[in-house]
Amino acid sequence: MKNHFKLAVCQMDVLDNKEVNVKRAVKMIESAAQNKAEMVLLPEMFNCPYDNSKFREYAESVEKSSTLERISEVARNSGVYVVAGSIPELDDGKLYNSSFIFNRKGEIMDVHRKMHLFDIHVPGEISFRESETLTAGDRITVVETDLCKIGVVICYDIRFPELSRLMVDKGVELILLPGAFNMTTGPAHWEALMRVRAVDNQVYLAAASPARNEELSYVAYGHSMVVDPWGKILSRAGSHEEIIYAEINSSRINDVRNQLPLLKNRREDIYQITEVYNPK
Repeated sequence: MKNHFKLAVCQMDVLDNKEVNVKRAVKMIESAAQNKAEMVLLPEMFNCPYDNSKFREYAESVEKSSTLERISEVARNSGVYVVAGSIPELDDGKLYNSSFIFNRKGEIMDVHRKMHLFDIHVPGEISFRESETLTAGDRITVVETDLCKIGVVICYDIRFPELSRLMVDKGVELILLPGAFNMTTGPAHWEALMRVRAVDNQVYLAAASPARNEELSYVAYGHSMVVDPWGKILSRAGSHEEIIYAEINSSRINDVRNQLPLLKNRREDIYQITEVYNPK
């Protein structure tokens, strides 16, 4: 494992135009690689507006995905890992909110299908039901890279602390989150959740949001960020399109865990978190 590397988080302005979105993602990955990033994170639904009425229209299968082909090509040509946010994936007639992880050769290493579907109703603020169109994934996604071991979650997944802890128990040092919190949940919970998940698990956490676009039916909050194991925000975007960077250093994880040994101090004689289903 490499002790130290540069991570790029791309806060993209996602439009109702797949070709424009994919071109923008490719350019941002190329720019990040030119700035010495070795791993690049894209936002949730980076090729598609976050809208139930758009998911099937924009959906692609792995076998016939122009989006994934383009991301594979840029990952290979740039020599970087790419956690490709998420796209609407079509498989056997079902739609999933899926994040594909590419290695430096442009090969798909793994895919995370969003496990917790975002069904919300805040009267007078926002209503959204992913379950009307999407199917939930059923697998914890942990990937070994030559930089560090990463865990991938998508948006609403981060609200369920058991998932992050199971990842850390598998050796994850960096949790990567493509997410699209909205203008109700974003100001209330976005920063708090990212910091507390990093602190509770003493890992790095990077969250990539789409940029804020008031013309879409669902307006993302933005404010992509990278948080260190102590809960310090290393880098944070505003509401507009930009790339942010942060240095990921495994020695920082070790220092924090030695100073405040939360994981060692757990009372596993009293409580445990156990993975009960693994379809691999």
